[in-house]
Amino acid sequence: MDLPELIKICKTEQRAFDYLLREVQKIKGIQCPSCGSPDYYLMNQTRLRCKRCRRDYSPFTNTPISGQKIPIVSLLLLIKLFELEVSARKACSQVDISYPTTLKAFELFRRSIASHLAREDILLKGEIEADESYFGGRRKGKRGRGAGHKTIVFGILERGGKVSVSILSNVKAESLLNETVKKVRRGSIVYTDKWCGYDSLMFCGYRHLSIDHQYKFKQGKVYINGIEGFWSFAKERLMKHHGISKEMFLYYIKEMEWRYNNREKVLFADLIHIILGADL
Repeated sequence: MDLPELIKICKTEQRAFDYLLREVQKIKGIQCPSCGSPDYYLMNQTRLRCKRCRRDYSPFTNTPISGQKIPIVSLLLLIKLFELEVSARKACSQVDISYPTTLKAFELFRRSIASHLAREDILLKGEIEADESYFGGRRKGKRGRGAGHKTIVFGILERGGKVSVSILSNVKAESLLNETVKKVRRGSIVYTDKWCGYDSLMFCGYRHLSIDHQYKFKQGKVYINGIEGFWSFAKERLMKHHGISKEMFLYYIKEMEWRYNNREKVLFADLIHIILGADL
């Protein structure tokens, strides 16, 4: 949805409510939480009345936004600003909502994205690039593998397809292999760097080819430039947040996965559907 269209929807609270009501109907339907009837009267800007049992209820019950005490117009504007990658600090002033409330809403959006990705059953196949990267603020001491107090993220990218990321506690062969087996179809070609943790891939039904970055970064089709491009994509965007707690980091990196996999799309409509359909 482009900005002029959103502005039309957000002219009044009633228009914004009607828009979200239609979206909920598309995604999961509307039923009375007491008797299950799909028939209702529209009572006001926030309530419906069941035709069967006459109970009033919110159409957003059992959706992540049911507990949000934000006007619907403001909620839609926050979703648009989140789509445009505006930080919570800047978004709160543009929508005239407190920073804690805006941050809470943005965290809800990220949790919804992570929940959506967890329900996807995607098995990557064909030519695969695998690599790990280390996230965290600049600190003295060792960099790269073995760096202390960093979050290890393992990434798997299907060339011409999607990327999938997960957080690991270590880069031992067992950890890397377990994640690969869960996400990559046997028989695929897996390209990595020379880290010894990947050597066991060849015994688990994969063709494993590696490149030694001490000497070159590409040898024919043997390279991992694709997954390294994702690391750059993610780190550039996460840098603007000026520090992310360990408790929330998973949701931020899964947001990056979702954005990267949908980078050619306008994301507003998808984001609305993900938020309304999330199971948190």
